[in-house]
Amino acid sequence: MLKKFKNKVFILLISIIILSGYLLVSSNLSSDKLNNLKSLISNSNKQLIKKYIFPFRFISQLEQQTYDQKQRLKLVEKLIDWPEYELFKKQQGNDIILEESIVKLSNNKTLKKYRLTSGFYAGINNTWPGSGYIDFHEENTIVLSARGVLVFKENVEDLEENFQQIRNNINEFIGINQFQKYQFFFSLKDLFIFNNKIYISYTEEIEEDCWNISVIYGDMDYENINFEKLFSSKKCIHFTKNIDKQFNAHQSGGRITSFDNNHILLSLGDFRERYLAQDNKSINGKVIKLNIYNNNYEIISMGHRNPQGLYFDKENNFILQTEHGPFGGDEINLIEVEKINKDKIQNYGWAISSYGEHYGGKVEKNKNNYKKYPLYKSHSEHGFIEPLKSFVPSIGISEIVKVEQNKYVVSSMKDQSIYFFELNEQKQIINLNRVKVFERVRDLRFNNYQLYLFMEDTASIGVINLNKN
Repeated sequence: MLKKFKNKVFILLISIIILSGYLLVSSNLSSDKLNNLKSLISNSNKQLIKKYIFPFRFISQLEQQTYDQKQRLKLVEKLIDWPEYELFKKQQGNDIILEESIVKLSNNKTLKKYRLTSGFYAGINNTWPGSGYIDFHEENTIVLSARGVLVFKENVEDLEENFQQIRNNINEFIGINQFQKYQFFFSLKDLFIFNNKIYISYTEEIEEDCWNISVIYGDMDYENINFEKLFSSKKCIHFTKNIDKQFNAHQSGGRITSFDNNHILLSLGDFRERYLAQDNKSINGKVIKLNIYNNNYEIISMGHRNPQGLYFDKENNFILQTEHGPFGGDEINLIEVEKINKDKIQNYGWAISSYGEHYGGKVEKNKNNYKKYPLYKSHSEHGFIEPLKSFVPSIGISEIVKVEQNKYVVSSMKDQSIYFFELNEQKQIINLNRVKVFERVRDLRFNNYQLYLFMEDTASIGVINLNKN
């Protein structure tokens, strides 16, 4: 990729030198003559100049200055292939520099934001800047971009120290060919480090234009990690040849958390093939318990749409799971561990019951959707488990973590907030407190009384000190 890139730049530089010389001579000429000059350059060369020269100048400026997010997007988001540029920067292996800012929050806490000024370019929802995930290993903070840039740093708040890249082969499993398909639908979905192993979930193109969630893993190393395939489904959802004809890879889940020394938990969305969530022969629309040694798995819950958060509370012996609803109806669900391995899989109702609606609501074009998937407002009346909490309208719910005994935090993307809450003895949510953080929060982690957020509107790591002292 680097050699190909350099060849393009060399050719284009010659064109630019000629063009620049002409522009200097012609600076006082009429605009008609300038248009005549532009007409001499082929459309393909114009595109190459636009893509490989001028955007890099903009990027260089952006790495040194702070702009309002909307202004930045207007300047550059349509000028460059962001996944390709991110992989180019990954290949260079440069350090990632941080830029600090501070935000006062409504709960009398301070949010310190550390913007990743380079390397994290390609977003999941936003075209630019990049999305990412956070975890910890030993004393280090590990951050993974949505396209495979993997970095580490001992202390995020130490601005004298940069994030350093870890070489890896992630892009052998999902690379530029997948990243460039269908409006950047496809990406890495989560990062999880456990017992000196690093696990990454991603949308895998199992067959041509046919996708599902897979997991790779490797030994944790700070110089180079050679990932191997851990889990991949034999079945996949085709981009066009599917029953519901509404494929969406953003609706894919992919969260990972620990269960015990032999198993991890993995969430899988339905890719908008809604019927799969109620098919107990499919892994989609499910949470599975995956054996990390022999790849065997067990479905522990079903009836999920797009599970975006997953946390196993070992102290209380239950799993907290969050998921995006349709138009409204984001959920926080509780999965009883003691009911796993029973005759009946715990079922949370999608796509039969939901407190949301199909996109567009009850209009004529949705008639068939409501016939197949009625979205009853009660779960329990139809044999399903009610959510602990349903958010109507949706908040774009994301990750969930525990911060204290019976106290938790859940993040949101659309609502740009985090929510603190408690569970009482009846396992009911009490004291729900919304705190605006003013950016989409893709990921959450809690470590040493610090709450860490990946904030994807600026590609920043947020840090909130929750220590009472």
